[in-house]
Amino acid sequence: MPVFDDIDNASYPMQAARKLTGGQRWTLVVSCLSVALVIGSMAALYTSLPDIAEQTGATQSQLTWVVDGYTLVLAGLVLPAGAVGDRYGRRLVLILGLLVFSAASVIPLLVADPWWLISARAIAGLGAAFVMPSTLSLLTAGFPEHQRGRAVGIWAGVAASGAVVGVLCSGALLEVWTWKSIFVGLTVAGLALMTAALTLPKTAQETHPPLDYIGSLCIAAAVGVIVIAVTEAPLRGWTDGWVLGLFAAGVVGSAAFVVVELRREYPLLDLRLFADRGFGSGALSLVLQFLVMFGAFFLLVQYLQLVVGYGPLQSAMALTPLIVPIVVISLIAPMLAERYGLRVVTAPGMLLIAVGLYLVSRLGVDATYPDFLWPLLAMGAGLGLVTAPATTAIVAATPVEKHGVAAAVNDASREIGAAIGVAIAGSVLAAGYTNRIQPVLPAVPPPAREAFADSLAAALPISEQSSPSAAHLADIAKEAFAHGNSQAALALSAITAINAVILAIWAPGRPPTTPRRRPSTETSTESQTDTSTESSTA
Repeated sequence: MPVFDDIDNASYPMQAARKLTGGQRWTLVVSCLSVALVIGSMAALYTSLPDIAEQTGATQSQLTWVVDGYTLVLAGLVLPAGAVGDRYGRRLVLILGLLVFSAASVIPLLVADPWWLISARAIAGLGAAFVMPSTLSLLTAGFPEHQRGRAVGIWAGVAASGAVVGVLCSGALLEVWTWKSIFVGLTVAGLALMTAALTLPKTAQETHPPLDYIGSLCIAAAVGVIVIAVTEAPLRGWTDGWVLGLFAAGVVGSAAFVVVELRREYPLLDLRLFADRGFGSGALSLVLQFLVMFGAFFLLVQYLQLVVGYGPLQSAMALTPLIVPIVVISLIAPMLAERYGLRVVTAPGMLLIAVGLYLVSRLGVDATYPDFLWPLLAMGAGLGLVTAPATTAIVAATPVEKHGVAAAVNDASREIGAAIGVAIAGSVLAAGYTNRIQPVLPAVPPPAREAFADSLAAALPISEQSSPSAAHLADIAKEAFAHGNSQAALALSAITAINAVILAIWAPGRPPTTPRRRPSTETSTESQTDTSTESSTA
């Protein structure tokens, strides 16, 4: 018979939760640094794109695929990669993923052709697809349930801050060396983490269900074409026939995946999990988080460099305050969600993000850094509230033997959200800029007219080389960019606010209270047996 806690033992769970073994700390460090590396790699090239274009001759379309080729492969393969980790061991998959990531990062150091660069980023995305779900599932396997929320909270905070870290590190490197130094840094970091991963505990499952190859192919194809569609939409237009065809193919692929999964004895992803309100609302929350974060990053990095006039390092440093509220609040957010319900942290968090984006939409060409700082802190606080609880909800609704796939759902939600966020922000920004710049184009000298019509990034170098009267035209171009930036931030704010209402209704409320129990001898023995089955020392 279980024994209820008495006063003397009321603090037992809290004391146990605070005690991490040396192995658990090391697993947490390696997992967090690995996920920071692969997420930071997504944003690391933002600040270097002008230099890459100048030195490699890459077109605007090629520059887009230098960034999105990585996201495309990562988003398409992360679910099958999570299943491979569950089947063959998460540590092994993490090591192989870091090896592939590091090897791919060497290619741009040897060949500087744009298509080789795009291919290298796609291969790095393959490695990242194996790394991301492994990092989270290693934590859920290596930590008992009463410590898992804390570990997931730290992991989620680091994952949400990874993009800022990537921009900061790349900005620092570009102050001293060329864009190739970013790939040197990615290679060295990948190899160092691969060496560290060799010392982690192995994880193996008692059961080894067969891999769902058909389901893997369907979801990879569906996600892949959807990511291509949202990437090409800002360049071709959302109503372009090619873009609409890709979206239609994505819908067909998704439908095929649903049909296959519902009929499989051992599906890649049990779609019935989405009927769980915690799992479903957690996945939607993660899509929105990365949609907003990468969409905002796309806007803010350009705003700081092109309008305010910051260099790569300055713009990266300006974004770093975002990290503080994300990491700090992520440590306590899972406890708040467990006590008061996912809804209570998710809806206010999303509303805070919406407020931050609205404040971003109010930034003009004469904004000061404090004007920029307050919306940044609001978005950081909102992300801190929603990130860790969403990840925890997905993991909690999934069987332990499927935690690799649960981690992959978490990661796929992030990558799809990031791709959609950049596409939306880019489309609205371009439309707003074009709307404002078109009326003044007749006043622009013919040689510079095409550059001014294209983008502010193309207009500024031309204006610096032209006559003094061109400075006035540069100011007009900045005003046009600020207008497009405002419209894009407002669109992201509206999307976030609407989904805050949806999540306030859908996300589960306060869970029913149950009396706390003191772990009995049988429970402790059983827990130790489960832990030894899940992981053994390497």
